[in-house]
Amino acid sequence: MKTITYIKGDATSPQAKGVKIIVHVCNNIGGWGKGFVLAISKRWQEPEKAYRKWHRNRAKNDFKLGAIQIIQVSDYLYVGNMIAQQGIKTGSKGVPIRYEAVKQCLEQIAIKAEQLNASVHMPRIGCGLAGGKWEMIEPIITNTLLKKQVDVYVYDFE
Repeated sequence: MKTITYIKGDATSPQAKGVKIIVHVCNNIGGWGKGFVLAISKRWQEPEKAYRKWHRNRAKNDFKLGAIQIIQVSDYLYVGNMIAQQGIKTGSKGVPIRYEAVKQCLEQIAIKAEQLNASVHMPRIGCGLAGGKWEMIEPIITNTLLKKQVDVYVYDFE
């Protein structure tokens, strides 16, 4: 089975040939303004616009934990908005990350990556503001993307 390739660098500047999907975790309350999304918005307007519209029209679409949205930002580059965070604050139900939602999202990303013949690129998703633990996220990546033979690159920003 494939393994994760770890890279020191910027996940918004993927280091691979061919079609690429940059994935990241979004919350389920329509908030976009802290963490990795700021790096995305600095490079492309489309992912934030699409997320906000998706949230605004949530009564008529699939905007919920476990859902994904794929936005093409250039000829060979896509951004995957993944709803895998319950709110934005740690509370009585623990940290905002929802591991089951991460799994559901990455299962869908694996299908899209296969369709596009794309590699998948990400920061350590769910481990920043969402409060997740990498030792919980990494096996989810293994059991979704790597299991489907998708090339995965994880970036540690310096």
